[in-house]
Amino acid sequence: MKISAILLAGGKGTRIGSSLPKQYLPLDEKPIACHSLEVFLNHPAIAQCIVVCAPEYRSYFSNYSVQFAEPGERRQDSLFNGLQLVEHNWVCVHDAARPFLTSELLTQLIEEGKEIGAATLALPVKNTVKECDPNGFVRSTPDRSYIWEVQTPQLLSKEVLEKGFAYADAHQLTVTDDVSLAELIDHPVKLVSGSYKNFKITTPEDIIICRSINSHSPTMEVST
Repeated sequence: MKISAILLAGGKGTRIGSSLPKQYLPLDEKPIACHSLEVFLNHPAIAQCIVVCAPEYRSYFSNYSVQFAEPGERRQDSLFNGLQLVEHNWVCVHDAARPFLTSELLTQLIEEGKEIGAATLALPVKNTVKECDPNGFVRSTPDRSYIWEVQTPQLLSKEVLEKGFAYADAHQLTVTDDVSLAELIDHPVKLVSGSYKNFKITTPEDIIICRSINSHSPTMEVST
């Protein structure tokens, strides 16, 4: 089983309050994005790595054997651009701002997802969640035992991705994660237990958590 990995590194990360996109901030003497990239490059099932990022940031990956695709306006546009370079029948998509991916998690995703055709790392939510109306009033309280928070990587067969993109394009739909494209065509998606450490760096508070997890990382400077 050969897999093409797509690392989505085109986000601007405006919520982090930095002039440099969050995925390029230093962590343990290398950019955040490179931590998960190295996991992919060192995994025996990964035969190709595609980095989706703007040309001005490609120098951050100069020491790695990767291909590049242009970012799009939406997440799915960036993924679609990366998909055009895919050489294998399986695709693994990951957020560059999740630096704590491990080889063990990736292996587990592959093992559980390859029989289904679509799978994602995920975790049950810890807190009660509320559905609200447009005015901010509670509409309902979903049973949280059935609510999971989705992570990446997400694994899909190339065929499922292509069919999902065709459906989304035909119906002018926007999705916020990759396995949603499988859902659009009623393809089953397997939830694979992830890790609370595999979080996405989004806010300045996440930087503090990141430092705590990686106690040997250098100071991450967040400047406007």
